[in-house]
Amino acid sequence: MKRRQFLTHAGATAFLAAKPLAAMAQSSPFSNVELRGSRSATDFGVLPDAPVDQSASFQAMLDSGAGNGMAVFIPAGLYVLSDIRIPSGTVITGIPGKSRLILGGTGPLLGALGGESITLDGLVLGGAGVQQNGADGLIEMQSVRSLRIEKCRILRASADAIHLRGCSGVITGCEIESAQRLGIFAIDSEGLSIRDNTIEKCLNGGVVIHRNSQGFDGSIVTGNRIADTGATNGGTGQWGNAINFFRADNVAATHNIISGSAFSAVRGNTVRGMQVTGNTCTANGETAIYAEFSFENAVISDNIVDGAANGVSVTNFDKGGRAATVSGNIIRNLHATGPYEADFPGFGTGIGVEADAVVSGNLVEGAPLYGINAGWGRFLRDVAISGNVVRDVRYGIGVSAAEGAGRALIRGNVISAREMGIMAHAWGKPVARDLLTNSSDAPPNVSLSGNVAG
Repeated sequence: MKRRQFLTHAGATAFLAAKPLAAMAQSSPFSNVELRGSRSATDFGVLPDAPVDQSASFQAMLDSGAGNGMAVFIPAGLYVLSDIRIPSGTVITGIPGKSRLILGGTGPLLGALGGESITLDGLVLGGAGVQQNGADGLIEMQSVRSLRIEKCRILRASADAIHLRGCSGVITGCEIESAQRLGIFAIDSEGLSIRDNTIEKCLNGGVVIHRNSQGFDGSIVTGNRIADTGATNGGTGQWGNAINFFRADNVAATHNIISGSAFSAVRGNTVRGMQVTGNTCTANGETAIYAEFSFENAVISDNIVDGAANGVSVTNFDKGGRAATVSGNIIRNLHATGPYEADFPGFGTGIGVEADAVVSGNLVEGAPLYGINAGWGRFLRDVAISGNVVRDVRYGIGVSAAEGAGRALIRGNVISAREMGIMAHAWGKPVARDLLTNSSDAPPNVSLSGNVAG
C-alpha cells in the first residue's frame, strides 16, 4: 500500500502539472455530469482523486458495463490503475483533458485480448514515468476489430504509447507525447487508420506499421503532426523515423506535417504499393523519404522536403528494390552531415533512384552533392529523368555508366550546378566530360535531349 500511495502522489503531481487539452475541452459537450446513455464510474464506487489504486473496482465496472451494453463515463479527476483488461464492446468515455487515468503498476495501463468495437474517447492516459517491466505499451491491444481511440492524450509511456497486434480500426484526434520507445507500434494490422493526431518527443519513433511476414496491411497514416522523433536506441535507420512501414503492403502516408526526425520522415522497408504524398518534412537527420531494400511500386509525389541529409532515396536494386515514380516534389536545403559516418560518396543528394523509375517535375535546390542521381555501379535499370529543375547543387544529375549498368533517359531538365551539370560516373568517379555541354560524350547506356543550363 505504501508503494501504491507513493505512485499515486507522484503521478497526481505530474498530471496536475500537465496542461489540459484546451481545444478539446472547449469543444466537448460534457461537463461533470453523466454522459447520456451511459453509467458513471461513481455508480460502481470508482471515485475521482481517490488516494488508492482502484484497479479492482475499475475492472468490475468494465465487466458489468460491457455486459449490459452501456458506455462507461469517467468523471473529471485522477484514477490510479494498472493492467485493466477491456472486454469486447466496451466504450470508455471521459471529459477531454480532465478524466485522467494514471499507471500505478508495472504492466500496461489498459489492454484487450480479442473482441471488437472497443472505444476509448476523451481520456488522459499517463505512464507517470513508471517503468513497465516486460510490458510493450501503455495501451496494449491484440486481435481487436473496430478499435477506436479518439481525443485521448497519452503521456510518458516507458515503452510504446500504443501497442497493437492484429487490430483494425481508427486512432484519431489524439495527442501522444514523450514515449520512451514508439508513439504507435502496430503489428499485422488489418486496415488501420491513424489520422489527425499529434505525436511529439517520442524517443525512438513516431508511427511504426510492421508485419511479421510480408503481406497486405492497408494502413493509412494521414493528417498527423509528428515532431522531434529521437533515435536513442541508435542504429542506422531502424529507429528514429516519424513514420516507418516494414513488410507492410498497400499502405499510405499522406498530408502529414513532420519535423525534427532523427532519421526519416517516412521510411518504407520491404513494402509493396506504398504511397507517400503531400507531406511536409522539415529538419530531417538522414534521408527524408526512403523506399529501401526489396520494395516495389512506390509513389512519392507532391511532398516538401526542407532540410535533410538526403531528400528522396529509392534504392537497393541489389536487394530487388524497383518500380517507383518520384514526381512533383520540392526538395531544398540539404546538408552533408548525418547521424552516422556515410559510405562514399556521402550524404547530400536530392533524389536517388536505381531501377524502373520515373523522376519528373521535381524542384531540387541546395544540395551538397547530386541534385538527382540515377544508379550506382551496375545497379541501374530503365530510369527516366525529365522535366526537373535542379539548381544550386554540386553536380546537377549523376548517372551510372559503370560496366553492367542499364539504360537511362535524361531529357528536358533545367540544371544549374557548381561543378558538372550532368555527370556520367562509375561508382561515383567521372568517366566523361560534363554531358550538359558535351552531350556527344554520352556513354552508350545514356540518352540525352533538351537539357539546358540554368
